[in-house]
Amino acid sequence: MASHRKPRSRIPAPLTGHSRRTAVGFTTAALASVTLLSQSANAAPTDPKPAAQSIELVKEKVDSLYHQAETATQRYNAAKERTDQQRAKVDKLLDSVAQRTEKLNEARRMLGNYAAAQYRDGGMARSAATLLFSNDPQDVFDQSHLLDRMTGRQKQAVDDFQKQRVKAAKERGKASESLASLTASQKQLKVQKKTVQDKLTEARRLLANLTAKEKARLAAIEKKKAEEARRKAAELAEKQRQEAAARKKQQEQEQQNAGGSGSTAPSTPSAPANSSKAAQAIAFAKAQLGKPYVWGATGPSSFDCSGLTQAAWKSAGISLPRTTWDQVKAGTRVSTSQLQPGDLVFFYDDISHVGLYIGDGMMIHAPKPGDVVKKAPITEMPIYGSVRPS
Repeated sequence: MASHRKPRSRIPAPLTGHSRRTAVGFTTAALASVTLLSQSANAAPTDPKPAAQSIELVKEKVDSLYHQAETATQRYNAAKERTDQQRAKVDKLLDSVAQRTEKLNEARRMLGNYAAAQYRDGGMARSAATLLFSNDPQDVFDQSHLLDRMTGRQKQAVDDFQKQRVKAAKERGKASESLASLTASQKQLKVQKKTVQDKLTEARRLLANLTAKEKARLAAIEKKKAEEARRKAAELAEKQRQEAAARKKQQEQEQQNAGGSGSTAPSTPSAPANSSKAAQAIAFAKAQLGKPYVWGATGPSSFDCSGLTQAAWKSAGISLPRTTWDQVKAGTRVSTSQLQPGDLVFFYDDISHVGLYIGDGMMIHAPKPGDVVKKAPITEMPIYGSVRPS
């Protein structure tokens, strides 16, 4: 019977120098990893500055996106205005083409009638036969005169047809050009609309991703900014009052000096000549408080910034252009220190926002999407300049 042997135990091979170094390396790395993980687990965040800086950056990004959207809105407004004007022009031209075509068809019918009559009567051959077989020369003369007149009318019919055809061709050419221009304006309008929507979508996405704590931090930052703007507005209003008082005192002094010399100096009015209309514009703007901002809107239920100022001054009988870029040219430029209620105040270097000044450093404006028409200090944005509509 065969004997069974116990399997040999496998003896590990002795570690070489390279193997020992590798093992030591792995062990050291593992210990280091454990140490670092332990330190990370025990460490607690104590410095809130990174989060605060993150909110500041988010606010800066959101503000920039809203500003870009407002600039794109003004481009949209300009493109829409051009599109509306071009569409009206095209409609007018198409009406003119239709009328011209009717005149051309009438000239064609008249020419056709003469051609058919000449064909039926045999033209000059019939006239010769009438002359040969007529018993009354006077009757032949009368008929010949009638034929001469008919020939003149036929010539006029041909001339009219040619003129109407040329004019109709010109009208159709103008209409085609206007239609091409309208198509280009519509494409531009579509591009600007998408630009606005993309900017607003990105801004909303950034805000939606904030936590409740981050939103509270953002609200605190905005509140602080609003308080600073109100403080600056109060300082501006006080400066305006002081300068107005100084101007009034100077005018009184000039009048006294003029009276002493025996002449009368004209007095400078303390309010603009259109102050009553300005009051009407302000009354209209106040009636819109609380209505939502909607880009591209001109009322009556919602407004964008230039749509509000345009509608306000329209209620006072003064027509303003549609965009901020055109409104800034519609009136007399005035300095910030000499602002009067009803003046238009424009903001940013690209003149992308406008508000209606109501006095004491305050304005009524339509701020941005998600907000409503409201009163605000004119110092909450960088001022470009101001205009007094006339």
